Amino acid sequence: MRTTAACLFLLITRMQATEPNAEAWLGQTKIASALKVPASLEAWQQQQGAIRAKLNELLGDLPPRPPVSAFQVIAKEDKGAYTLETIQFDNGAGEIVKGFLFIPKTATAQTQAPAILYCHWHGGQYDIGKNELLGTNATPVAPGPALAEAGYVVLGIDAPCFGERNGQGPDGPQQKGGAGEMTAAKFHLWAGRTLWGMIVRDDLTALDYLCSRPEVDAARVGVTGISMGSTRSWWLMALDDRPRAAVCVACMTRYEELIRAGMLKSHGIYYFVPGMLKHFDTEAVIALGAPRAMLFMTGDQDGGSPIEGVRRLGEIVSQVYALHGEAATGHFQNVIYPGVGHDYLPEMWEKTLKWMDQWVTSP
Repeated sequence: MRTTAACLFLLITRMQATEPNAEAWLGQTKIASALKVPASLEAWQQQQGAIRAKLNELLGDLPPRPPVSAFQVIAKEDKGAYTLETIQFDNGAGEIVKGFLFIPKTATAQTQAPAILYCHWHGGQYDIGKNELLGTNATPVAPGPALAEAGYVVLGIDAPCFGERNGQGPDGPQQKGGAGEMTAAKFHLWAGRTLWGMIVRDDLTALDYLCSRPEVDAARVGVTGISMGSTRSWWLMALDDRPRAAVCVACMTRYEELIRAGMLKSHGIYYFVPGMLKHFDTEAVIALGAPRAMLFMTGDQDGGSPIEGVRRLGEIVSQVYALHGEAATGHFQNVIYPGVGHDYLPEMWEKTLKWMDQWVTSP
């Protein structure tokens, strides 16, 4: 039989084997401190421009976005309350990108409608991509039809390595799923850019097209998604002023807390931007959306978004919104759901619709 001392030693050894080595790694690495919010709006606006410029630099040497004339409508289906168009464009970087565009019958060039750019999630579901708009793999309802029936023109495209782009990376069909994603990441790093930069670039290209459609009121556009789609949404808010509102479900992640929790494994290679933590943590990105309306909804059991980081993010970003005074009242909400993991609840969907109706639909 083992002695009490031997059992205690074994327990400690096992705990050490499962504890993250984050403190040792961070202790030997210089990372950015938390964002220091200045005292005045004018000072923040100067800082804001510098942060956006640095983020664009970190994303790498991205090819110019193709013009909206590169888009083609390749199919149309009458779905009753809306028309479903399948669109495609040459992204100017070696791939044909396809997407779905939902157009309510009430939306015309004379009666322009508000619009939403929908960003699908990751979830290891490489075959789905834009088809998330038609199903409930990530959301409690099929978001494309639901948003179209609520009066929104909705566009969603396949992100790199997903949907019809799965197996279309530099190694071709022999590399699909996670292997294809890794191959694409390697290629882009060699080319002096990042996979994340290319994901966001294609989303911005889709936003260009959405805003150009005659049925769309380009002054009333929102973005939304869950998980990777959430992250795509708040980066789009950071890098482009056109979206007037966002709803981000899950993935409100502060990187330092993610490292300390030993949960880097929760996010794929697409998520990581070289040099990011030398300059800022996530709050610097999210804060660029101020004073526009942003709703975050996160479960406190979501391992990819350690709750300490979610709360800290909320505190810092709220300070930036406060600089805008009454003009930003109610524009930022950080809702935490007790006992909820990496999930999109029906209640969250109801909040999404109300948020978009309040901040996108209204003139």
